[in-house]
Amino acid sequence: MRTRGRRLLVAAVALLTAATTLPAAAAERHAAQEHPSRGGLSAVIRYTEYGIPHILAKDYANLGFGTGWAQAADQVCTLADGFVTLRGERSRWFGPAATPDGSLSSASTNLSSDLYYGGVREAGTVEKLLTEPAPRGPSRDVKDLMRGWAAGYNAWLARNRVTDPACRGAAWVRPVTQVDVAARGFALAVLGGQGRGADGITAARPPTTGTQAGAAATSGTATAAGTGEPDVKRTAAAAREEFDTADMGSNAVAFSGASTANGRGLLLGNPHYPWQGGRRFWQVQQTIPGELNVQGGALLGTATVSVGHTARIAWSHTVATGVTLNLHQLTLDPADPTTYLVDGRPERMTRRSVTVDVRDGTPVTRAQWWTRYGPVVTSLGAQVPLPWTATTAYALNDPNAANLRAPDTALGFSKARDTAGVLAALTRTQGLPWVNTIAADSGGHTLFTQSQVLPRITDELVQRCSTPLGRALYPSSGVAVLDGSRGDCALGSDPDAVQPGIFGPASMPVLKDAPYAENSNDSAWLANADRPLTGYERVFGTIGTQRSMRTRGAVEDVASMAARGRLTVRDLQTQQFANRVPAGDLVAADAARACAALPGGTATGSDGKAVDVSEACGVLRAWDRSMDTGSRGALLFDRFWRKLTATVPAAQLWKVPFSAADPVRTPNTLDTSVPGFATALADTVTELRTAGIALDARLGSGQFVVRDGRHIPVPGGTESLGVWNKVEMPWNAAAGGYREVTTGSSYIQAVGWDGGRCPVARTLLTYSQSSNPNSPHFSDQTRLFSGGRWVTSRFCEKDILASPGLRVVEVSDHR
Repeated sequence: MRTRGRRLLVAAVALLTAATTLPAAAAERHAAQEHPSRGGLSAVIRYTEYGIPHILAKDYANLGFGTGWAQAADQVCTLADGFVTLRGERSRWFGPAATPDGSLSSASTNLSSDLYYGGVREAGTVEKLLTEPAPRGPSRDVKDLMRGWAAGYNAWLARNRVTDPACRGAAWVRPVTQVDVAARGFALAVLGGQGRGADGITAARPPTTGTQAGAAATSGTATAAGTGEPDVKRTAAAAREEFDTADMGSNAVAFSGASTANGRGLLLGNPHYPWQGGRRFWQVQQTIPGELNVQGGALLGTATVSVGHTARIAWSHTVATGVTLNLHQLTLDPADPTTYLVDGRPERMTRRSVTVDVRDGTPVTRAQWWTRYGPVVTSLGAQVPLPWTATTAYALNDPNAANLRAPDTALGFSKARDTAGVLAALTRTQGLPWVNTIAADSGGHTLFTQSQVLPRITDELVQRCSTPLGRALYPSSGVAVLDGSRGDCALGSDPDAVQPGIFGPASMPVLKDAPYAENSNDSAWLANADRPLTGYERVFGTIGTQRSMRTRGAVEDVASMAARGRLTVRDLQTQQFANRVPAGDLVAADAARACAALPGGTATGSDGKAVDVSEACGVLRAWDRSMDTGSRGALLFDRFWRKLTATVPAAQLWKVPFSAADPVRTPNTLDTSVPGFATALADTVTELRTAGIALDARLGSGQFVVRDGRHIPVPGGTESLGVWNKVEMPWNAAAGGYREVTTGSSYIQAVGWDGGRCPVARTLLTYSQSSNPNSPHFSDQTRLFSGGRWVTSRFCEKDILASPGLRVVEVSDHR
């Protein structure tokens, strides 16, 4: 196998030479050779349609080199901006008050981001994690990939002119190191923990005269008046909203051989990730002959494939409900608020001083305060204040702050031969911070598992050690608040866990070989409605609770598909772009009838004015219940449903309430008698008419992105509609409606097998491969997405070499 692989590598290099026999124009197109700088690393990159690189290298360091080079070519400005963040230099280059793009933390200002990441660098956190022996730390292969990625990125910078106007000529575009690359992995790992609490970590100040507690009480929305202590009920509600709201989501479904036409597995992956900034996917194939051959989506700045497929296995991820942090409520020494008590013995906090350079200003120096549990934090999001008073403080525990293992998990998936191999990789590496895994293989097997790095918060521990605040937060949001003054409230360790204080693999929810295994960001409970998963701790998610509209629609769809059977990749493609609106199926007919019954065809808006809504009744009745770009009435229903659900409490919306015995079909039957119904209808009609948008306008005329000065209609719909093909877009009536996607369908893959050597795979990177408006691959796949079209995966060597747009580049770091 290795001998044959070396021959493939030689053949690929020989192709470069063969290109010189082509006509002059073709030779220039097919064989642009590059010779960056010294160092001894090299790779062959074969570009096929839509700028997709297929990187061929002899080992992991060289593969990392080719990956770093190719990512820089497509995304240099986005990558460089992220490295500024990780160095704690945003205030230096962009000013302290500006807002980061949110891709690497939830910091609300550049200064907050810099103080947090400056602290990470001051403490040498990433460097220490790199020295941890595997499996607790990264393997040699992963460290070689990181080292090679940095060298490839630097070599591209040294040999190429930046054409992207976002950073052309910018002094902040600089070379990087292996530590910088590892720091990006660290940032992704702590997104749900320290990254979520960055503002609260960097704003924490010990009280001196009680002023901090008073400020928290007046500025926060969930503090008890006059006490500076969190208002338990309001904080619990705020935490539930904070942890239910995420800027990422996803759908994925795996079908077993029992559901397919040929007894082999199928996988449809549909991650919902940001369309701009540093959390974009980037499509690639990585090959080390005889060792590794994988194709899929890599997160920018990383050297491994995050979601993808090989010749035998395909997998995707969905953002999980597991809460990746917990709090420890500290009892402070009355004489010193920077000293806390554990079992009656005082422990001093560690003071971490961080200085940030500021553009056009003097440097800012702030202190952070660290405990045995983690940093002191004074908030989790703007609505969840955790005031530091003379008697109480809160420390944030994030086990993913000791986790650089996600690349090894991804590498394990990329080398697995079946779903059992995927599960084995998860068991061995335990590196995924905040996602579920759904997989299928060519043997017909399926897998769902919520294998996350979570704090070891058992329901028994919560019952025994929760503070009053914790007793309110944990049931509602999964956030545990433990008594930090008691040593017997430590998290403890599972014997099969790779690091202390986390759950081991035996505790994870797992579903094997179900006819279908599906997740749409609800808990593991209904991964298969006929085989519900139970018995896991609350920190993983809820059991027997109401599911989201998207989960309900997804389970309806995939259960029906599995029952129908004889499925193929084409069925997956159809499901992705069906754009069915589950909320519309439940609501539209009743809404149209209630609309038609309104006296005089009028309804009163929230401004007290009567509005003629009679036209809307017919539009709702005729609507096809989809969010296709040509669907008439979709925009009307979308705006109406958003307004209705924003103003009418969920408990009042439905006549038939939720039942755990029928979780997919309940709640149902819209209560059109609630006052908010007619008001939402009137306000929607007024809004659209004021914006000059016809009530029966095609969706694509009011839901689009602008690329190269042209409108590209966007299919799909928002979370509350329940559309599988999810897109989130801010409303801008003055600009014609929805005109930019913030998050939504990103790297989509539909994968199966037909018994041949090559998988049957269709892919789509919705926002395209490059964020450089001067690139030919700035919007080419976005136009495909608009039309519901796909890219045929070129995975096997014969298919790569047969690409009509093949362009081969040899990149090297030696002369």
